[in-house]
Amino acid sequence: IGNVGALNDAIHGGRVHEVVLVSEALHEQNAAEIARQISVKRPQIVLIAGPTSSGKTTFSRRLTIQLLALGISPYPLELDNYFLARDETLAGEDGQPDFEALEALRLSLLAEHLEQLLAGRKVQLPRYDFESGRPEAGEYVQLRRGQLIIMEGIHGLDPRLLPPALGGRAFKIYVSALTQLNLDRHNRVSTTDTRLLRRIVRDARERGYSARDTIARWESVRRGEKKYIFPYQEHADVMFNSALVYELSALKLLAEPLLRQVPHGVPEFIEAKRLLTFLEWFLPIEANLIPENSIVREFIGGSILREFRAWRSK
Repeated sequence: IGNVGALNDAIHGGRVHEVVLVSEALHEQNAAEIARQISVKRPQIVLIAGPTSSGKTTFSRRLTIQLLALGISPYPLELDNYFLARDETLAGEDGQPDFEALEALRLSLLAEHLEQLLAGRKVQLPRYDFESGRPEAGEYVQLRRGQLIIMEGIHGLDPRLLPPALGGRAFKIYVSALTQLNLDRHNRVSTTDTRLLRRIVRDARERGYSARDTIARWESVRRGEKKYIFPYQEHADVMFNSALVYELSALKLLAEPLLRQVPHGVPEFIEAKRLLTFLEWFLPIEANLIPENSIVREFIGGSILREFRAWRSK
């Protein structure tokens, strides 16, 4: 399926189950191959990075399941818990705390905890309270012998995240939704549009944001990606493509009503109208056809991996 016409033909011809299942099987194959590489190289840290709405969270959990199947038990260390207090965070161009900057993290504390954990010592991890904007004392953790650490975040590929001694013990994965579908022989589907539609649907469901809100923030998000993520993508050991050939058909039924609510006359209306016109190319797919562990579920809801917590320390 190389273009939207072929996808629509498959949907109209009753082959949508085959398209969905084969697409998901290819994802599973890729995740399994990455897990196999990790099992061979035996790093102590696995870093997962990628731009917003690339599916990092679901991928990290699917990778964890593949590692468990190989007898490797990763412990998830959440980078968000290493934020500086809000009043200590440097301001960005808009005058608000810039949580996307690497300097917003307590890097020295992160390095200290990683070294202690990998040495087998018990560590009290921090926990960041997003309501108060301050770090608090978290749980005590001690890794089992041979247990690796898995960290997901936008700075995973930035060489400044870890000190050189630890950086050499890390396996780095870049996750991106590199859409390979074309509209026709001359026009391809934009990867950025796919991620924006993913985010519009997820923001509405999880955060109560309107499509107008998400579109208004999108340029700022894109600036952060160009500054903090894209310059380091070549540092990855492997790339995982989270795009699915059928996903825009699945997002269509949820995204269209949200986009139609953007009022005429506001700056975001033109972009909303463009996205609505773009979605007209696609026949819809009902959500009940999508497996519960699919990356698409991270955005439309109903993911069986949302509460998945298989990791255990001592």
